[in-house]
Amino acid sequence: MKEYRNYYLKKFIWFIVTLQCAFILNFILPRLMPGDPVAAIVARMAQGMSNATGVQAVYEQYTKLFGTDKSMIEQFLIYIRNVFHGDFGYSISQYPRTVADVIQSSIWWTVALQFPAIIVGWILGNTLGALAAYLRKGFDRVLLPISIFLSNLPAFGMAVVLLVIFAVDLNWFPTSGGYGFDMIPNTSWEFVWSVIVHYQLPFWSIVLITIGGQAIGMRSMAIYELNADYVKYARFLGVKDSKIIRYVFRNAMLPQVTGLAQSIGTMVGGALVAEIIFSYPGLGSTILTAVLGGDYPLISATTLIITIMTLIAFFVLEIVYGMIDPRVKAAQSE
Repeated sequence: MKEYRNYYLKKFIWFIVTLQCAFILNFILPRLMPGDPVAAIVARMAQGMSNATGVQAVYEQYTKLFGTDKSMIEQFLIYIRNVFHGDFGYSISQYPRTVADVIQSSIWWTVALQFPAIIVGWILGNTLGALAAYLRKGFDRVLLPISIFLSNLPAFGMAVVLLVIFAVDLNWFPTSGGYGFDMIPNTSWEFVWSVIVHYQLPFWSIVLITIGGQAIGMRSMAIYELNADYVKYARFLGVKDSKIIRYVFRNAMLPQVTGLAQSIGTMVGGALVAEIIFSYPGLGSTILTAVLGGDYPLISATTLIITIMTLIAFFVLEIVYGMIDPRVKAAQSE
């Protein structure tokens, strides 16, 4: 019981310390970027104004609104207080929208794109890897080079290849967007069909990249398990092959489950490339817009969400590992 308490307490302390460090960095790093984003807003708002005093008054009004007229420490204290109240302030690049409104309108696009793509890619990749390890011969000779090629192809490369072939040359799918640019979101079948059509290329670009890495990992682990002593001993005793295979692939799945948890935890950050290439209206595109516009309230909020999701995924993973494998708990509780 003491070992369990020490293990979970140590993991929880590391979680809190890492979260505090990430919280501080999420605030400081975006504010160290060069340039004055408030000046960009004022230049946009004060178009046509020739009165320098009036422009200066507008500038002071916006520096007060975004809190840039205060010291960094004062801004940090205000930031902490607001975050605990769920208030991330106004977006600089999309003013007068609030940061919460911008994130709320984009995060579900990312979740709807990334989560199914990761799950489908994980299932297909592990199934193909397991079949390659079991069947070997022709199936393995074809699958292995394809998987290596897919796993080493950069995410933007896969996205561009699909874009050129299926959107530009064949004209089967649109080149960009989450739905038709001439449409307003609604519940009609025409709009839903437009969303489905725009969804295909970003979705399959993520799935194909995921399949390659998962198939190689599963194939290696399954071959290692198939050559383990307990498999040879079970076959010597006459245990049915179907029963042995079930145990082999269950043991080989453990590292793959780790990879799945990591992928889900970091899926928002992983969305960046596909969403930029296809101009998909998710959180990845929002982050790019925020960086280009020096929108540090939006950058801080989005990176904080990504950080918390990643930390929670790893924390849960560590806890589950300690529960299902006592060796991990025993080694880290000392």
